Amino acid sequence: MNSDRPAPSAVRRLRLLLPLALAVLLALFAAACCQPRPAGDPAPAAAADTGAPDYALAENWAWFGIGEDKPADLFLLCPTVDMRDETNLSLDDEQTKAAFRGALAMERSLYEDSARLFAPYYRQAAIKAYSLPEAEREAALAFAYRDVSVAFARFLAAENNGRPIILAGFSQGADMCYRLLAEHFADDAIRSRLVAVYAIGWPCTAELVRNHPQIRPAQGADDTGVVVTFDCEAPGVASTFICPSGLEAHAINPLNWRTDSTPADPAENLGACFTDYSGDIRREVPAFCGAQLELPRGVVKVPGISPADYPPRVPGLPEGAYHVYDYQFFFRNLQENVRTRTARFLAGGR
Repeated sequence: MNSDRPAPSAVRRLRLLLPLALAVLLALFAAACCQPRPAGDPAPAAAADTGAPDYALAENWAWFGIGEDKPADLFLLCPTVDMRDETNLSLDDEQTKAAFRGALAMERSLYEDSARLFAPYYRQAAIKAYSLPEAEREAALAFAYRDVSVAFARFLAAENNGRPIILAGFSQGADMCYRLLAEHFADDAIRSRLVAVYAIGWPCTAELVRNHPQIRPAQGADDTGVVVTFDCEAPGVASTFICPSGLEAHAINPLNWRTDSTPADPAENLGACFTDYSGDIRREVPAFCGAQLELPRGVVKVPGISPADYPPRVPGLPEGAYHVYDYQFFFRNLQENVRTRTARFLAGGR
């Protein structure tokens, strides 16, 4: 949410994505995110093109080494914020880059207690790309990923210095995380630095895990080097274009950190937080909702709230599809979990 290889077979089976409304982008955290497309077998990056930003320059990073006293490094990939009539974001577009920074700010407090913050600007696929034919859409994502790969290589070589790494992203950003794992983390030395990957709202398919053994789904609250992912919906929703009927995907319950169908009570929810583009919490609700994992689709069912109060906001999603609220419904639990996995990693629990 990336290579020159043909699109993976799992992706071909999914429907084309529909554009997000600009109004959603301004109103909600996840609406600052791109329409997700479930990942199947992310291909390695092609050779970096000559037009890639120079990531030796701090100006090509939205965040560059913020929080020097933190024990780990966060490499965060921004979701789709480019609503213009173009295929990929122009980094000369200051208005969209401001939205880029705003979307990142909405996630900041999840990670800033645990990690020094890095987030590259990259020529992400614009929302228009998701309405294009498959080959053109994949070309736009491939183009975006080349920037991400170049930025990550620079981060490893010049900034990370062997420190623990947290990867994170939502929707297009989560897709980019999977592709980074596929390309860079087959290397044992790099993989040994990985605290966790928070790839929320983007399915970690069974095919993806089979094809890339370094992509390991989380199994509990404190395992490390793993992928934390889920997507939310109301009971009764049977299929969405994000997690269609028949999909086999790994996920974890963000309240009880189980991978089976054991339900989590609302009392386990430390607080839903609804943030704005400054990163401020506009509303916080402890014990907001419970959660129960549904397999094999790998979705989290959220009972006890009214779908009418939390509309999908994304064209093509049915009522009860809570994708745009994935982070917000479980904000405090995710924040605590980042701290927990980081502490476990630092204590040598790998």
